[in-house]
Amino acid sequence: MVKRTIKSVENEEFKPITNLSSIRNILTRLTNGNLSISEAESLISNNSLLSVDDFLLFDTFREGRSGIPEVIFSESKSNNMLIKIIENVTPKRNVVLFTRLTDDHLELFNTYFSKKKNFHSNIDYDGRTAVISLLNYKFPEQKLGPVVILTAGSSDIPIAKEAQLTLNLMGIKTLTSYDVGIAGLHRLINPLKIFLEQNPVCIIVCAGMEGALPSVVAGLVDVPVIGVPVSIGYGYGGKGIGALTSMLQSCSPGLSVVNIDAGFNAGAMAALIAKRIEKELKKK
Repeated sequence: MVKRTIKSVENEEFKPITNLSSIRNILTRLTNGNLSISEAESLISNNSLLSVDDFLLFDTFREGRSGIPEVIFSESKSNNMLIKIIENVTPKRNVVLFTRLTDDHLELFNTYFSKKKNFHSNIDYDGRTAVISLLNYKFPEQKLGPVVILTAGSSDIPIAKEAQLTLNLMGIKTLTSYDVGIAGLHRLINPLKIFLEQNPVCIIVCAGMEGALPSVVAGLVDVPVIGVPVSIGYGYGGKGIGALTSMLQSCSPGLSVVNIDAGFNAGAMAALIAKRIEKELKKK
């Protein structure tokens, strides 16, 4: 019979569950008789969510569970909310990705991090994204992939940058070429040829206006293509509606489509593809 030497977990320091090793540690303590079933349940439940005031429940185990890190969609959040997230979540999670930052947010981050020396900030002003981490955090080596990212026009770059930062944070190497849309289709030939020689696992194509470039690329390559409609355009079908419709109606096989301006979603999907390929190759 296992001798129980259970120690109360009520006053245990919050240790966020970020991966399967965290779960395994709790289960080992349960198996060794150092935790009761209810205490193990409490640790798993309480430590997989990080509460910030009354407006945020940060899912610390999302990356360990789904392979995709929790992300802060910043667009509709106040400056005060973002500061509280930085100060409360980053020390527990080590690194936090912020997307869709407004001009006010970017100005705030620039001022805030010029005074704070305990955080490292990687702010991409073009992509309106930021990765905030502790000073001792080591970013994952970008050794999986690569994933190619193309844009039809220069106006699509911010969304492409969001996808790129997401991929890099998940340890995926990226190759980029911008402004290669169908108005001058000859611009696409050389970079696409060079990228295909590097055996990419998939290609992300960001396009606004009529959104034709993803269909063109999907008809030329034998790797998955992820189309990202961008809210560039005006008049009838503007704001990404025409681009989204065009991609959804594509007759090119091998093309999947995310929502308008969903750079993060495209990056996350491409990263999962790269990680799955790597996992299957290791089995052989």
